[in-house]
Amino acid sequence: MPSIFAYQSSEVDWCESNFQHSEQVAEFYNTFSNVTFFIFGPLMMFLMHPYAQKRSRYIYSVSVLFMVVGLFSMYFHMTLSFLGQLLDEISILWLLASGYSIWMPRCYFPTFLGENRPQFTCLVVVTTLVSTFLSFLKPTVNAYALNSIAVHILYIVFQEYKKTSNKELRHLIEVSVVLWAFALTSWISDRFLCSFWQQINFFYLHSIWHVLISITFPYGMVTMALVDARYEMPDQTLKVRYWPRDTWPVGLPYVEIIGDHKNC
Repeated sequence: MPSIFAYQSSEVDWCESNFQHSEQVAEFYNTFSNVTFFIFGPLMMFLMHPYAQKRSRYIYSVSVLFMVVGLFSMYFHMTLSFLGQLLDEISILWLLASGYSIWMPRCYFPTFLGENRPQFTCLVVVTTLVSTFLSFLKPTVNAYALNSIAVHILYIVFQEYKKTSNKELRHLIEVSVVLWAFALTSWISDRFLCSFWQQINFFYLHSIWHVLISITFPYGMVTMALVDARYEMPDQTLKVRYWPRDTWPVGLPYVEIIGDHKNC
């Protein structure tokens, strides 16, 4: 039995041909497309700093875990090792758990918890720990299980979309869902239509997934911040800004707290 550190010890192998550009890097484009995680992660940490100071400093952990996902994904695609696969998938699991703990609206908590966020956070942590251990049992299904969590997130987003008249929030939700749909299409196409893409010598769909999902991250983060503010920060107004300029046709979204509206 090969070591969990060994190259190609994972059962998962993506469509890109292995060791085409380097003897040390199994999937060249799938490896270096993760650079986007190290661009958007620090940027969002910086841009969301004023918001995190007001809401919760745990928000920094979301950006940190996002960069950890990029690091482990890079290691996995460089080696295609079993350890790399597990680190990649487990880091995504904990990134999702951190987002759930911070931003899940209290009205969607299980009824037996009431609206107690600390208890909900404990439940999320325990569930994530159990899921982490279960991920070792059948590693080949981990990626599908992680993507299935998106169904619940989409349900929450759809419910909030119906509730709100905030044009900025509705726009962010629409852009986030479209970006995620394109990203997921790339992931599925690479996984299930590999023979077709190999026939036309196009091996880059999984690397496109990396780029698209890393672009989706800032939009999803700001979307959840706006949804959360409706429940947790009702006396404050959050304004969506875009880096580097609001007037540019394309930009990175973030939120700015423009003032308190408290009754005297």
